[in-house]
Amino acid sequence: MSMFDKPTSKNLKSYLISGEKILLILIFSLAVFTGFSLILFSGTMEKKSILSGKLTGPSLSEVTSNNSAKSDVELTLSLPRPEYPRPDFIRSEWLNLNGQWDFALDLSDSGEERGLPEGNGFDRKIIVPFAPESPLSGLGFKDFIAAIWYKQALIIPEGWKGRRVLLNFEAADYETTIWINGKKVGEHRGGYTPFSFDITDYCQPSGNTLVVRCRDNVRSGQQPSGKQSDRYNSYGCMYRRTTGIWQTVWLEPVEAERIEKYRVYPDIDNQQVLLQVLVNKPTGGEQLTLSVVDQGKIIFKETKNASANIFFEIKLKDPKLWEIRRAYLYNFILELKSPNSAKQLDRVEGYFGLRKIEARGNKIFFNNRPFFMRLVLDQGFYPDGIYTAPSDEALRHDIEISQAAGFDGARLHQRVFERRFLYWADRLGYLVWGEFADWGLDLSRPESLIIFQPQWQEALNRDFNHPSIIGWCPFNERWGENYPGVVESIFNLTRILDPTRLVIDSSGGYHVVVPEVYDSHNYEQEVAKFKADYEGLLLSPPKVYINGDPRRHTPYQGQPYFVSEYGGIWWNPGQKDEKAWGYGQRPRTPEEFLKRYQELTEALLFNPGIAGFCYTQLYDIEQEVNGLYTFDRKSKFDPAFFFKVNQQKAAIEK
Repeated sequence: MSMFDKPTSKNLKSYLISGEKILLILIFSLAVFTGFSLILFSGTMEKKSILSGKLTGPSLSEVTSNNSAKSDVELTLSLPRPEYPRPDFIRSEWLNLNGQWDFALDLSDSGEERGLPEGNGFDRKIIVPFAPESPLSGLGFKDFIAAIWYKQALIIPEGWKGRRVLLNFEAADYETTIWINGKKVGEHRGGYTPFSFDITDYCQPSGNTLVVRCRDNVRSGQQPSGKQSDRYNSYGCMYRRTTGIWQTVWLEPVEAERIEKYRVYPDIDNQQVLLQVLVNKPTGGEQLTLSVVDQGKIIFKETKNASANIFFEIKLKDPKLWEIRRAYLYNFILELKSPNSAKQLDRVEGYFGLRKIEARGNKIFFNNRPFFMRLVLDQGFYPDGIYTAPSDEALRHDIEISQAAGFDGARLHQRVFERRFLYWADRLGYLVWGEFADWGLDLSRPESLIIFQPQWQEALNRDFNHPSIIGWCPFNERWGENYPGVVESIFNLTRILDPTRLVIDSSGGYHVVVPEVYDSHNYEQEVAKFKADYEGLLLSPPKVYINGDPRRHTPYQGQPYFVSEYGGIWWNPGQKDEKAWGYGQRPRTPEEFLKRYQELTEALLFNPGIAGFCYTQLYDIEQEVNGLYTFDRKSKFDPAFFFKVNQQKAAIEK
């Protein structure tokens, strides 16, 4: 555990940083079988830099010289998901390794014995970063896979000579091991968070072979797997699996002395931001300069002697707040220079938003105003990519259709969404609760804490700086017998690592601690009964609706009450079988659906004891047809109707 993992006091400064679809399917399949080669994108940013107030990924025109004659169509075919994958921590040089890789299925997990680490036995092709179960990978494999193998040739650019080379994986499920030129470099366990390897000492100037193995077993009870089906087919609320690489793989050159991480602590009451920076391996004499940019102008600049841990206090005159649907972001630049400013060692671009979320009594306050959470359940699945969005535009589109229906945010349910989704949430003023794919992990086993904690901690560390995230919830609907202390330990760890956000221990499950927000799930479809379930909140003392055995809950203590799942109304006109499902009795007409939606929602909005709702769900997923949009994101009803209902002033906001 490093200094970035363990806050030491309640003083803010002491909290340290924690250690159209079918066409695309055909095109990517064609790319596999016609042998389009991998294109390496040069990582220079768009010509508009952070100084113009615009954060962007790489430009399609900025490619290595041997690709300069290729058309945009060819580049798109060869390089899916070309955008910069880490938009809150940008360096200018990078290589995108997405595209066609050699591939092998290893159903018996015997590949290491058969020589695959040395590059033998690869008989297929795959399009990275799409999982082999997905159509966009070019494979669409349906069965369970014990292990899979990838192979790719690496040539390190000449201009990177003398620097360290990092191989970055945004996410791969579940246990990943890599070899360079037949030598084992390292491994990572966990399917939802980024990891990196320094491959400098394993690489040769003339060319290199990268081999990656991913093992995955969603039926083991020993790995978090979320909503990935533990049966051959999808069923209930369990869907198609994702094995192996499912987010961007990329390279970047760095110095040994470099900016490692930063953390942002906004303080709107004192019109300031505390920015904490971790520097890797300072040797003494380096200087770190922070420049904060607002509308293209530098409004704050300070240089400090570099050490392992540095704080900047940024005073802001007439600060602009990050608001719902009106997100204002301040951009900044961090520059690390060697002694006497002889050499720039590192340059990182980032951004922050000024906002505040807290619980006071039974209310939630956002930017010091009473606030009702109008959220929707988003599970992050795609018909053609499963876990992986087919494009950056698809990520943004999911937020836009949610906002069009009057939702101010979402529970990002049973998985960790990719960084670019959070980037768009930051840009569009969209609130989210960060969660984890805890289903699949048997919490009755004592080793579950050892498995879960580092993976959850990686998610918290990755996403700490996003202003869009207002709360954390590590577990969902945990009603079984959990090993003593597992849920409690993770809740307490979360509160220590991030004192700036709200925390729920187990959404809709047994509350074994005193969460900052008390919640429940309720899919009752009869409006009168649903409304009556929450009338107890108005009594003195309040009597709350809970899930499961009341004796296993800590008592409600007057904190904000959140109905974190409700609705799920079944709407799939023309369905003649029982393969698809939703909650309760199906409405017979569109008018009946809309009436039920309005009355269920208003029962929550107009109850002065309720602080928020989360409707299930934004879009259908496979057999679960209770979305307001279809799986391919077509609206079932006019979104303006839901906007009008959802955006009514809530009783608790008055």
